[in-house]
Amino acid sequence: MFVLDRSGRPLQPTHPARARELLRKGRAVVHRHTPFVIRLKDRTATDSTIDGVEVGIDPGSCKTGIAVFTTTPGSEQGPGASDREATEAETVTQSTRADTEGPARRGMFAVEIMHRGGVIRDRLAARAGYRRRRRSKNLRYRKPRFDNRTRPAGWLGPSLQHRVDGTMSMIGRLRRWAPITAVHVERVAFDAHLLQNPDVSGIGYQHGTLHGYETREYLLGKWRHRCAYCSASGVPLNIDHIHPRSRGGSDRISNLTLACIACNQIKGNQPIEVFLAERPKVLATVLADAKRPLHNAAAVSTTRWALWRALTGTGLPVHVGSGGRTKWNRHRTAAPKSHTIDALHVGRLGTVTGWPHRILAAAATGRGAYSRTRTDRYGFPRLRLPRTKHVHGYATGDLVRAVVSTGLKRGTHLGRVAVRTTGSFNIRTRYGLVQGIHHRHCRLLQRGDGWAYTTLLETSCV
Repeated sequence: MFVLDRSGRPLQPTHPARARELLRKGRAVVHRHTPFVIRLKDRTATDSTIDGVEVGIDPGSCKTGIAVFTTTPGSEQGPGASDREATEAETVTQSTRADTEGPARRGMFAVEIMHRGGVIRDRLAARAGYRRRRRSKNLRYRKPRFDNRTRPAGWLGPSLQHRVDGTMSMIGRLRRWAPITAVHVERVAFDAHLLQNPDVSGIGYQHGTLHGYETREYLLGKWRHRCAYCSASGVPLNIDHIHPRSRGGSDRISNLTLACIACNQIKGNQPIEVFLAERPKVLATVLADAKRPLHNAAAVSTTRWALWRALTGTGLPVHVGSGGRTKWNRHRTAAPKSHTIDALHVGRLGTVTGWPHRILAAAATGRGAYSRTRTDRYGFPRLRLPRTKHVHGYATGDLVRAVVSTGLKRGTHLGRVAVRTTGSFNIRTRYGLVQGIHHRHCRLLQRGDGWAYTTLLETSCV
């Protein structure tokens, strides 16, 4: 739980049991419902010891994971180590020890952001269709305004820029509620320099334990988690050389693909032209895809770089890592796969001592629209919307709790409200839509902020 002092400055986050005790004793008041923030009435930041927390970010195309965690120094071999420990430490290579030494992290809060980039893309496509129709039809004259449009440097499409803006919005909110001292973010999904030239410099890093994870992460994304020869999915996949090494093939990333165990064993060291002689279409596809760059990963990498530039503008120390290293860290700690757990494992890490049992899922909903009408399939207005946004003190998007004691809808309903001028509201809960709730049953918990919140169970807990 996030804690503020009496003047609204962030203090060290606390355990929920401690927050309930402070509220019960009257020493604190509820500052915000979701995420839950309390404000102390008898303490200031100068009277408290604040160690600070750090934030990990796992950017994604549809979802982004954010983890707030505390760090403690990692355990390292000191002069008092026993002979057995010293002997075991000598067997570890310098590169592996450099990778595994790092601080221990304990997750305190996790949020999973669900972006609305797909909705933005579809609406922009629909708007473009309406405009194309107006330009082609014999309608009234409109002075052209699309010939002199320029795009600034670093411009991103609205659906991509939304991912950056949504993540930065959540980071800005977390900075108001917690004393964040550093940020860890995935800047790239894989290390392209390492993939192309493993011997460039620093053999301890380039041929360390991360090299295989970087390569596999790239290939899984490029070949869509499928066997290149039989398109099998959901089975163990091996890294296969398209042109076998025994016949002069190289280790370059353009000569690698994924193959299931059966195809890998049958192919052996045969040339691919011999192995796929009876399937010329598959042969042509594999050879073409081997030279094809990873367009989707390039788009995501562009968003990650834009996010990194935005984070550096906050003034906080920003530490970067790759998706391959995050996956390697997660395998070392035997943690399950999720966006929030990946955010906890970004960058240099020694170990993870735990993470929250529940996470907050925040879906971007926007803050409404300027349009006062609804259009039909041809773009003509069909429904006029009221200009009054507040009805009986509520607005669409507010978080409310409705307690209905009788009738078919009796029970407690918690969620975002959609107001109606008739006074009968609709509430979107985590279980679905509840319609026809009278306003007298509702109680305002939090004003709408452009997000829809729900609480989910984490995949697993330590």
